Amino acid sequence: MTQGSTIHALETLRLEACIGRELPGLHREMQRLKTETGGCLPAGWEHHAADLARPEASVADSLRLVERVYPGATPDAVCYQGELRPDAVAASIATRIEREKILLRVKLAQEFEKQTIETRPDAPGFDVRQTADDRNDLPRLEITLDDAPIAPPEGMKQLLTSIYLDLGEIPPEYLVPAGPGEYDTSLFEEKTQNPDTVWQGTYHEEGASLYPEWDFGRQHYRKNWCVLRESEVTPLNDGFTQQTLDKHSGLVKHLRRTFEAMRDENRLLRREPSGDEVDIDALIEALADARDGSEMSDRLFMRMHRSERNIAVMFMVDMSGSTKGWINDAERESLILLSETLELLGDRYAIYGFSGITRKRCEIFRVKSFDEPYGETVQRRIAGISPQEYTRMGVAIRHLSAILNAVDARTKLLITLSDGKPDDYHDGYHGQYGIEDTRMALIEAKRSGIHPFCITIDTEGRDYLPHMYGAVNYTVITDVKELPLKVADIYRRLTR
Repeated sequence: MTQGSTIHALETLRLEACIGRELPGLHREMQRLKTETGGCLPAGWEHHAADLARPEASVADSLRLVERVYPGATPDAVCYQGELRPDAVAASIATRIEREKILLRVKLAQEFEKQTIETRPDAPGFDVRQTADDRNDLPRLEITLDDAPIAPPEGMKQLLTSIYLDLGEIPPEYLVPAGPGEYDTSLFEEKTQNPDTVWQGTYHEEGASLYPEWDFGRQHYRKNWCVLRESEVTPLNDGFTQQTLDKHSGLVKHLRRTFEAMRDENRLLRREPSGDEVDIDALIEALADARDGSEMSDRLFMRMHRSERNIAVMFMVDMSGSTKGWINDAERESLILLSETLELLGDRYAIYGFSGITRKRCEIFRVKSFDEPYGETVQRRIAGISPQEYTRMGVAIRHLSAILNAVDARTKLLITLSDGKPDDYHDGYHGQYGIEDTRMALIEAKRSGIHPFCITIDTEGRDYLPHMYGAVNYTVITDVKELPLKVADIYRRLTR
């Protein structure tokens, strides 16, 4: 039995007591698991367990007790206590220390180059001054060049502090600027995480967005419950755009004429205080008011007004596995036709797909952002839209609403193209739970000024969409082949 396993056993007892104080329900489950798996304390360990159960107990107490129990028996490992790997920890610390040394020397070389350009042709002389900091026990570290303080580059203070915590000082060799080509940049540059690579390995939340989820059973939010990553749809160059435009050439011409008329549309404003013609309805009401002794309104005219469109639209496209086949083709054709005609209107629009499997792997796929022009790249991304996993809608609505709310527009629409109700069978996100979370996300969107609308081909949509979207904020298309024909017409009616 090693000292590492002994300290691990003591720390497990101490942390169990902490959980018992803070999360008694979870602690009961842990104790049940321990009992069922035969975990018990060796003779004499009851006293140590009581000592570590004190609220003020710390890791220092566990270290103190190691001398008393080592090398005797230790409790059997339990399923939830994890594994101590001091060799891996030491290797990770050594790698970080070396990386920080490289990074500090590179930053000093960059700073010296800047100082040389400005004032100094002579050799560098970097040093670190330490002064007491009343706010904490760590000294205040100040970098100097030839005894003169300099403003440290971004991040250097944190770097110096980290080195000091590891080594207790800043060694002189750390303060020698790196020479030209001395280090490979891959040794110290921060590496961005590839979302696809992250999903393939052990999951971690670095670089992800965290969103709450509404638990209708408990009537409260689960904070930071869903982990979402945004990636780009892989473009596909298979001629899909041209095939769609050829297939629907007559419809494209009709839509372009219709949308051009919308762009140049004049609106007749009634009950105006001045105008080109008398508003007969307003005049009749005013005369009736005068006859019964009420004050007559002076808003008795009509005038034509050319309205300026100030609209931002987010298209949220279902990329769940159930869209495979005709549905996916219809979605992609609809987006091509919409994009071709929306370019005539000048409305700002974005296209994002969504899917996911469990709360830990919610995904958003960028097809077109608001500030990205519609062109060959976007067309190829539309062609690349393909079925993925399940339909976890609430987190997708929250993420896309945040993007939409960052756009300055008078009217903001969130239009969902979907083939079914919210579902993610791997962790209970289906049935009433999924519907209620989606409904709450839509309510949040409405409160922020967004108008949600759903276009679905689910023939059972009328059973749940009125509850989620409201009685007039959805439409059900009974034949998937009609989707490309209907979507543009629905958009025209929504934005008139």
